[in-house]
Amino acid sequence: MSVFSSILIETDELLRQLHNPQVRIVDMRGYVRTTPIEDGVDNSSYTGAEEEYLQDHIPGAIYLDWTKDIVDLNNLVPAQLADPAKFKSIMEQYGISDDTFVVAYDAHPAMQFATRLWWALNYFGHTNTGVLNGGFGKWRRENKPVSADIPKFPSGSFTPNIQPALNTTVEDVLNFTRRASNSGVTLIDARDEDQYYNRKRRSHGRGGHIPGAISFPREKLIHPENGTFLPPDALRKEFTESGIQTDDSSTRLVAYCNGGVAATSVLFALQLIGATNYANYDGSWNEWGSRKDLPVE
Repeated sequence: MSVFSSILIETDELLRQLHNPQVRIVDMRGYVRTTPIEDGVDNSSYTGAEEEYLQDHIPGAIYLDWTKDIVDLNNLVPAQLADPAKFKSIMEQYGISDDTFVVAYDAHPAMQFATRLWWALNYFGHTNTGVLNGGFGKWRRENKPVSADIPKFPSGSFTPNIQPALNTTVEDVLNFTRRASNSGVTLIDARDEDQYYNRKRRSHGRGGHIPGAISFPREKLIHPENGTFLPPDALRKEFTESGIQTDDSSTRLVAYCNGGVAATSVLFALQLIGATNYANYDGSWNEWGSRKDLPVE
């Protein structure tokens, strides 16, 4: 039985488990930096934040760079999830085994880098994982302990067991758009509304959104005052008011963003309210927007 009551880990819960050898805390801090290059067009770059980790972090936490450690650096589409062999190697290097409970945190307002690791672990069959509610910002505001010490752990034994239902290919998404009214599938665009409505775009691709997708910026999931996930009833209300039905298990909910990262905040929230028929489109707009053969709205 898990030492935590939910996949959403509260700060007080984690504080009590700091020295539990079966718990591995992972610092996933990083950034998507955007720079305007002309009106309505931004350059974007993906970076980790290891220097911030080295300055201070939750005691016992190890650091994973979301732009390097858990991605396929040879994929032409940026930020795609690593293959099973690489992911296994990284997990074992940092002492994560099949029975380890992994708690991810970051400093992003929507906790999207932490949820990215949560989704990646689940994709590889490791469900013993959760996200620190409110991230490092809430931990610090509560004056909980921090450390600059770099922990060392014995090598782990991690067994990837791919769950293909949790990821979706560009071919699948194209087929969804060709169905009448996207029957049986709801596409969820987790980017900001400016990108969805083509008021702003990234320099490497086109503007707009996948035909039929519903705009649902991941910030809708977060309490504006304390940076935590909204409670379940409020999450359901946000989804429903946006036209996303979460109580019909026959409807497949597919989320995307720019690089398959912000989308995982949406998937995490869906899991919190009991939805199970969901998937990430990992290629997201980095792939779709750069391919002129694919339709856009």
